[in-house]
Amino acid sequence: MESIKTIENQKLVWTNISKPDKRSMDFLKSNFNFHDLDLIECPPPIQRPKLIDRNRYLFMILQFPVYDQKTHRIHANEVDFFISADYVVTINDGNLAPLQEFFKECQTDERVLHETFQNTYVLLYMILNKLLIYCFPMLNHVRWDIDRIEKKLFVDFDKETVREILTIKRNMVNFRKSMQAHKNVLKKLTIKSAKFDAPDTFDPYFIELVDHTKEIWDLLENYKESINALYETHESLANFRLSNIMKTLTIFSVIVFPLTLLAAIFGMNTIGGMPFINNQGGFWGVIFMMAIGTVIMFIYFKKKKWL
Repeated sequence: MESIKTIENQKLVWTNISKPDKRSMDFLKSNFNFHDLDLIECPPPIQRPKLIDRNRYLFMILQFPVYDQKTHRIHANEVDFFISADYVVTINDGNLAPLQEFFKECQTDERVLHETFQNTYVLLYMILNKLLIYCFPMLNHVRWDIDRIEKKLFVDFDKETVREILTIKRNMVNFRKSMQAHKNVLKKLTIKSAKFDAPDTFDPYFIELVDHTKEIWDLLENYKESINALYETHESLANFRLSNIMKTLTIFSVIVFPLTLLAAIFGMNTIGGMPFINNQGGFWGVIFMMAIGTVIMFIYFKKKKWL
């Protein structure tokens, strides 16, 4: 089956399954005798991150963010791990580039294979390290997007800016959902590593992975505050712009209303008592009165600093 690939040496076996289906699950059941409850959680939909001790092996689920170039959206991608002293099994949908590239590197480079396949925890550390390091370029892009929006917000205020802000907020939510449980799961993994006689000298490597997750989470917290501040700034600018528009329309209405009233009065079809009606220059007199009224109201609004 093309979706199931294996690398092995005298010490260890790494089986990587891309796009899990019923056949690959049957393969795992017959060759490794994994628990049915664990196998059920491997195919889609995405499951919550966790670590389960099954005596013979550890079952771990982690999520990692993946950036979609077409939709400009970050979404969560699940990786399932079956961990034993003799093997590591990884299950994913094939979209995590660092995992696929590292597997291929182990296949083609003897030096990498020798350095990586020393024991389970060296291999596991290398896989997790590759996946966590993969997050930092995405964080850089998020930072650049935030900086770009911050500059654009005060120059080019339009609907496209709103859409970009909301896209970044959505990506931040998905990124945070992917990384939220990493620290606790990896801490549990560090404790459980003694189960398979992991050397004490390897503890700092797992601590480094936990530090990576802390650093990623701290950056996500900072970016979350930044994009929320930009969103609030956008709302303030939108409200300010709307207030200015409403003020302008209100002043225009106030100026036009008396003129309309004056025009309506002189437009009455009444007989007698109506000034300017029988005057040859009556029309221009009414226009002059309207102009004077407009100027007076304009000066009044200007003096009150309403304009």
